[in-house]
Amino acid sequence: MEFLARVTPDTARQHAEAMQRFNLGEDCPIFEGLFDFCRLYTGGSLDGAARLNQGLSDIAINWSGGLHHAKKTEASGFCYINDLVLAILELLKRHARVLYIDIDIHHGDGVEEAFWLTDRVMTVSFHKYGDFFPGTGDLKDIGAGAGKYYSVNVPLHDGMDDANYQRLFKPVIQKVMDMFQPGAIVLQCGADSLASDRLGCFNLSLDGHAECVRFVKSFGVPLLVTGGGGYTKQNVARCWALETGVLLDRQLKEDIPEHPFYWEYYADANHKLRVHPNTAMDNNNTKNYLNNVKQAVLEHLRCLDAAPGVAMQQVPPEHMLPELDEDQWPDTRFGKWGRDKVVQRDDEWYDGD
Repeated sequence: MEFLARVTPDTARQHAEAMQRFNLGEDCPIFEGLFDFCRLYTGGSLDGAARLNQGLSDIAINWSGGLHHAKKTEASGFCYINDLVLAILELLKRHARVLYIDIDIHHGDGVEEAFWLTDRVMTVSFHKYGDFFPGTGDLKDIGAGAGKYYSVNVPLHDGMDDANYQRLFKPVIQKVMDMFQPGAIVLQCGADSLASDRLGCFNLSLDGHAECVRFVKSFGVPLLVTGGGGYTKQNVARCWALETGVLLDRQLKEDIPEHPFYWEYYADANHKLRVHPNTAMDNNNTKNYLNNVKQAVLEHLRCLDAAPGVAMQQVPPEHMLPELDEDQWPDTRFGKWGRDKVVQRDDEWYDGD
């Protein structure tokens, strides 16, 4: 973190050894404002966790977060600092057990590694496995020591569709909730598991992806929701807009309303909200394979005797947040360009505030 705070694109070549040591350069490039970017997305997840701890929110959302590949000593896979791990550590100040669920197409290796040896955090990842980054997340990877059986991996193949995804997701998560009984949940909603993603190879629709969010929300447990991967930009925006609606119990219209920002990005789908599966894509997840994966995962979960307890100890100080009236917060996204479009003209009648 100290290195990220001082390195710039102009000085990167002078620190070749450190760049290599921290895995910076290729898929984790140095860019102007990098550390401010890291502070913003990490701070968003930490503040969300603090709001849950203090009872200020039932659900907190940070679509900028979810950088699940970053490790303690290195960056990885476009991820520099693992905001998910830090948010979970914050939640552990108040909750005996925290559940992490990852529906990004890539395995959540950084989070799993951080909590590999503990029974206070269960990590559950549904991901593409095989010749695919980061190459981890085998069905047999279940944790070690006190954390044995508390790492749950659901490896999948190309072409995974809505129906088969839900046949795995819902029974696995239901069993996890029954056995682990978490006090809080962190849900990473990487949008690269959607159909037609530039790097992904699953075939989920927007509704199929959002159904995972709806199901996790239904348990009524304090919930931190983050973003993650997603490389077809207009579909990422659609996905997280719809899932914000799911979390707020609001039904969004199919027609995307006209707006002054990036309107042209949505024209390829006639400005519609939904992302539909690719009907020409084959599903390489056979019924027999999925049944075997489901059976193996449930067998691992049955090895958990009961939800683990935690000995009483001094709790680290919390990051305190004031309760503010969010209606009074300025919308900083509405910049000068947007304000110029709503300037009141002297030669026009205007009846408004």
